Amino acid sequence: MKRFNGIIFAATLSLSSMALAFSAHAHAHLLSAVPAENAKAVPTPSVLTLNFSEELNLKFSAVEVVGPDKAKVEIASEALAPKDEKVLIVTLKAPLPDGKYTVNWKAFSQDGHKTNGSYTIDVVK
Repeated sequence: MKRFNGIIFAATLSLSSMALAFSAHAHAHLLSAVPAENAKAVPTPSVLTLNFSEELNLKFSAVEVVGPDKAKVEIASEALAPKDEKVLIVTLKAPLPDGKYTVNWKAFSQDGHKTNGSYTIDVVK
């Protein structure tokens, strides 16, 4: 009987681990961005491209860019790439002037999971 309980325990532990691993992969994580995290952005960017691990639901995903003076940068549009819904394209109203910027993002994947994060870019001419 003890051996049977040990087998049941091991099987339950294994299934729980697999379920946790699967749920961690079901979230949209930022894989890369242009300009890249901590990059010196030359030339001055007017578009940000964020590449995620999962397809996004644009209606609930968003990007906010905060300038060196802590003011929010105006965004003209946010759209998913036409052939890849994992790529969020953010068009700014105007190119960014020199300074350090924080890009805050919220991603809502097609399967309903939310993630968020931020990174910085340094604009220099």
